[in-house]
Amino acid sequence: MSTTPLQDKADVDERLSALLTNAAAVRAVAGAVENTLGPKGLDTMLVDRNGGIVVTNAGVTILDRMEVSHPAARMVINIARTQHEQIGDGTTTATIMAGALVNEGLGYVIKGVPVSRLIEGMEQGIGQCLSMLEKLAVKISDVDDPNAYKVALVAGRGCHDIAAGVCELARLIGPEKVSDRTFRLSDRLIAEVGAPLEVYPGLIIKKRRINEQMPRKVENTRVLVLDDSLAPEELSEAALRTEAGFAQYLHYQELFRESLEKIVAMGIRCIVLEGGIDEYAEECLTREGVMVLSRLYSSDFRSVVDFTGARPMKRTGLGRREEAILAGCGFAGEVVEDVKLGHVRIAGGKGRNMATMCIGASTEEVVGEKERIASDAACSLQAALCGGIVPGGGSAEFSLISSMKELRRQVHGMTAYGIDCVIEALKRPMAQIITNAGFNPLEKLEDVARALEESGGDRGIDCDTGEVCPLLERGVIDPLLVKKHALQAAMEVASAILRINTIIKMKDGGHRTPQEGY
Repeated sequence: MSTTPLQDKADVDERLSALLTNAAAVRAVAGAVENTLGPKGLDTMLVDRNGGIVVTNAGVTILDRMEVSHPAARMVINIARTQHEQIGDGTTTATIMAGALVNEGLGYVIKGVPVSRLIEGMEQGIGQCLSMLEKLAVKISDVDDPNAYKVALVAGRGCHDIAAGVCELARLIGPEKVSDRTFRLSDRLIAEVGAPLEVYPGLIIKKRRINEQMPRKVENTRVLVLDDSLAPEELSEAALRTEAGFAQYLHYQELFRESLEKIVAMGIRCIVLEGGIDEYAEECLTREGVMVLSRLYSSDFRSVVDFTGARPMKRTGLGRREEAILAGCGFAGEVVEDVKLGHVRIAGGKGRNMATMCIGASTEEVVGEKERIASDAACSLQAALCGGIVPGGGSAEFSLISSMKELRRQVHGMTAYGIDCVIEALKRPMAQIITNAGFNPLEKLEDVARALEESGGDRGIDCDTGEVCPLLERGVIDPLLVKKHALQAAMEVASAILRINTIIKMKDGGHRTPQEGY
């Protein structure tokens, strides 16, 4: 019995229902951020249920704050979030390329190509792309290299003041710290409504003195740093009900008072706490003219330790001899609270070099977006200094297509279709940038391909004139690490989604059954 085309389509849709649904969700997520890509990309307005507004061009912010319920869409968002956490930029590119891989892969699966063969080809293609990108990369000697400023300018969406500020920030902190993978340059950015844009040669911490009666400013002081709270040792309620326990409680209180007297006697006039502070300690230290900062964010706490040269101690360490406590203290030439802006500045530390970039604007919405722009610029600059640069504007990805076509000729069987998916995905960043600039992507991509065949090198489109030009020479630059992580992230999410054959709703809470795992 023969079947009609509509019946055939229904059979295909039934077999591939999970993939069709997931692919549609991925396309929707990619569509939410694709119009932000490139120098002519537009902003997106996010509105919450209470009328709160965020206007942004940052892909990761859009993905992180948009309301999403579909599991496949959440997978894409999680991959983009991971890209942001590891590198700090490139989330839009990763999302768009993931969408392209899934969309192209879906077309081939519908035609009968096995998913395993498709993914095998994709992995071969992406693997070769990563190797080719390494060969394209140009190293940056230091932050004074002209290309360092260009990287910050491109990532900073053409804001010259932010790009210059980020470069100065990296210069003051120094290459040793900037190249440390555990350090994020973007952590040294703060944003304040009404503040001027400045790079401060020290720390700016968004904290106030714990008590307004404490001195607003202390100079040439030792800095005691506790990765603990400043309070006496505690006993359980059950222990306090016993005579021995209450005696122990009184002993702890006496030891704590002696520790506070010792701190004052040693001339320590600034204390930084990762935890909180006891009321008695607050009253005592206020009376003695000691400034205390408490409950610092972990990144700020680490920066204080590095900058002042302090060795953090626990509160039990205050029972040691004075010489041992003083040896663990840091030093600051000045610690002062800016009452108007509500933050504390620390200068003249005796530890490692440190600096802070302050970004300001007239409203919360504008300040938030400027901070996101500065964060992108700082992350891209740090990535470029650590791993080198490649042409931007989608040029690096597009230049890999010729090698993918060569690989396509070498691969036999259905695996080759996976490489076709990679080729189409490599076109997407440049095509989207061209579209956002108001030009025809089919026409311009053909122009770029012809220019590459004739003269090689890197080629892309000038988004102002539409002409083909060498983007690296024009200063359109991206960090190598951003591109590599974007390709890897796109491959990971595309592979995961294409492999999903069935969607089953779990029990509430997703509890394991006794048979699970056998």
